[in-house]
Amino acid sequence: MTAPLPLVVLATVDPVVRDTTVFGLVTDHPRLVVLRHDILDDQDGGRIRRVVVSGHGVHEDTEVPLEHACLSCAVREDAVPQLERLAHDPRWDAVVLALPVGAESLPVSRALSWTARRGGALRGLRVANVAAALDLDTFEDDLLGDDLLAERGLALTVDDRRSVGEALAAQVGHVDTVLVAGDRAAEPVASDLLDHLRAADARRVDGLHGVDPHDLLRHVHDARRADRRVDPLHAAPVAGAPTAHGVWTLDLHSGRPLHPERLVAHVERLGDVAARGRGRFWVPSRPDSVCVWDGAGGQLSVGEAGTWGRREPDTRLLLTGVGDWAGDLVDAFADVLVTEAEHRAGLAGWLGRADVLEPWLGERSRA
Repeated sequence: MTAPLPLVVLATVDPVVRDTTVFGLVTDHPRLVVLRHDILDDQDGGRIRRVVVSGHGVHEDTEVPLEHACLSCAVREDAVPQLERLAHDPRWDAVVLALPVGAESLPVSRALSWTARRGGALRGLRVANVAAALDLDTFEDDLLGDDLLAERGLALTVDDRRSVGEALAAQVGHVDTVLVAGDRAAEPVASDLLDHLRAADARRVDGLHGVDPHDLLRHVHDARRADRRVDPLHAAPVAGAPTAHGVWTLDLHSGRPLHPERLVAHVERLGDVAARGRGRFWVPSRPDSVCVWDGAGGQLSVGEAGTWGRREPDTRLLLTGVGDWAGDLVDAFADVLVTEAEHRAGLAGWLGRADVLEPWLGERSRA
């Protein structure tokens, strides 16, 4: 029985960086094939553009209808049969799936990992590596600026209102390997930002042209470990101390909840800032709910992610930025926290109280 072929999933927020990375991989590995997807969503209806390319050139360039409202599902449903076909083609001994620019790596790689298990449709493949490719020259502006993907012509659909920073942060925090273009000596701030935000167990490879495909292919992707990297219940700073170039990560941690009314009143002080924010919190009006904090590129997403179960609720926000204004965030966090006196008063006073967070978190259970 032949060993399964290694599969690499590649995520980017820049089409030039994606093409450069793909070109380097197929040039250095003549038996590697790339399946690339792009989403085309316009007045003519959604389509997926599927391109198959290797060092020998373009083998296929096809457009198929976008038949699923969930983009991750649509890409997966088109990718699985194509990857299965490529895995059984004797010309290839490695495969790369290049995701649409701006797409998150987590949902697709998670689904492919399950499908590649024994007995699955992709049992001829093993997910070896999930990688993100980026350019240090633009990384700081991409991450902390307020450009939308749509403003750069990179939105996946007509209603995709994500910022570039939101998409980039999701990729960098999840992947096994970060492939980096640009000179870290010439872009020290961007380099330090990246080291603060990539996962503690993620590998950094500098120089897209120096990427060794065999090095990527030897890795074994662990979907559960990758999920944990972006799980707010396991949020922890990689590097906390300010660097020589002014990059810092604040670890704002308390057993007390955030005060709902004060959170609404002061949310701009914590969320509408040039910083990458991620973590979890709880509020006394919803004591059983794990609330998620996820901000980048001038956008903040707040939502619910299940319940605390047997775990003691706590609040932990990680905020990464540049400059001498970190103290403003510390002050804002202190102002939004429930005070010690309020915390000692317990939760009874919140029963029947108007839920000001309902527009963000949805209607709470009335059971």
